[in-house]
Amino acid sequence: MSDLKSEFIELATQCLCPSGDGVYTVNTAKERKAELRQKLYGHATDVRTEWLSRLTNFAAIPGPVALLGVSSDCGGGILRGANWGPLFLRLALLQQQPESYPADLGDVRVIPHLLHDKYLNPETISRCRGALYQDTNAVYPVSPLSLTERVADSFYQAFPGKGIFGIGGDHSVSYPLTKAYLKARRAAGIRTAIIHFDAHTDLLTERLGIDLCFGSWCTHILEYLPAPSHLVQLGIRSSGKPKAHWESTFGVRQFWADEIRVQGAVAIAQQIVAQLKAAAVDELYVSFDIDALDAEYAAATGTPETGGMTPDEAQQIIAILRLHFRFGAADMMEIAPFTDSTGQGAVSSAQTLKVGAELSAVLLDAIGQDPQR
Repeated sequence: MSDLKSEFIELATQCLCPSGDGVYTVNTAKERKAELRQKLYGHATDVRTEWLSRLTNFAAIPGPVALLGVSSDCGGGILRGANWGPLFLRLALLQQQPESYPADLGDVRVIPHLLHDKYLNPETISRCRGALYQDTNAVYPVSPLSLTERVADSFYQAFPGKGIFGIGGDHSVSYPLTKAYLKARRAAGIRTAIIHFDAHTDLLTERLGIDLCFGSWCTHILEYLPAPSHLVQLGIRSSGKPKAHWESTFGVRQFWADEIRVQGAVAIAQQIVAQLKAAAVDELYVSFDIDALDAEYAAATGTPETGGMTPDEAQQIIAILRLHFRFGAADMMEIAPFTDSTGQGAVSSAQTLKVGAELSAVLLDAIGQDPQR
């Protein structure tokens, strides 16, 4: 085993936990956790032993992609509950698209009150290290975004060419996932672009004084792209400023939901292909906020919005992009199974998870595959 792979495994054993355990609880959703453990490990108790055994053998990850859950919603700010996304979406995938389920690294260990280590004083970091690692002088981060970036950096060093499929969590989680991916691909000389599905631009510089959150993460990854126009946003419709403001201020490319509805998904996808081919892009990262979809299809999320994309439109665009570009990594964010603003409760949750699992399977099947023509 190479030193880099050994270092990743050592880091993962300290900073990750078994799949579905990213939210620490005693009783809440315990039946769901037990069901996931049974499906993944063959039993519902003492899964850490089995998880550690599998992690130790991750030196040869089967397939081009590994799944990572980040059960954090501390970077959100409207309706909370996306921290349950990794547990519930995993179950939906296993139930509906088991053939697409990849190697599973587990979940980032989450202290739910924290966001990023840079917001913490040394005393707090030391105390949290004592809680997580039983060592106040441990060298590991303690906050979800900091932990995710450290784990993802190490993964891409140990497994160059492979990708992470991240499940969140609120959309701030995409900051460390995309940053680690972009840095690794840039070092390898690979030209990248991000395809970002969302109802919102996520292009604030800060939100209430916090620079890394669900509304600002895109702004802070632009410097890691070959050019700002390599961020392509789809489904936007909830914004205090017009499209021209965002494109002229940040240099990004946007296709708002009403444009997709009028022009059609195929025409929009063709425009994206032409733009990215002209820019000599090699590989795509797809970040999918479930609220890019109309609330009719995805109401179990923190900020559901009407007037959005349909699942078919999203799948059409992904399918056309896949014909022309390699997909390097992806994520699915903002599914909040216990959260619903429509009053439909379990019906909305089941519907959101269904379309989330379908789109996740499409992305998982695309990662690491050569363009289809």
